[in-house]
Amino acid sequence: MERRKWTDRQKFQIVLEGLSGQISITELCNKYQVSQTQYYKWRDQLLQHGDKIFSAKNTTKREDRMAEEVRRLKSIIGDLTIELKKTEIELRQ
Repeated sequence: MERRKWTDRQKFQIVLEGLSGQISITELCNKYQVSQTQYYKWRDQLLQHGDKIFSAKNTTKREDRMAEEVRRLKSIIGDLTIELKKTEIELRQ
């Protein structure tokens, strides 16, 4: 078979179609011109790493909270820096 490049989305769709059981793996591989070995590698990758999809959402929410906290703290630091500069100026006078 000719070597082809597949997008992640295409690989995912092919594997899902194979897992649905509506078509045999042989027919599926012929339809998309994919070797059965390649199909099973993609399937195994999906089954092995599929759970990370759900943890990615939690990571994103956590990252959003952390980014908001960083913004808030930087704002406080900025305000305190301005107050400190004002106090230094007043003390010099």
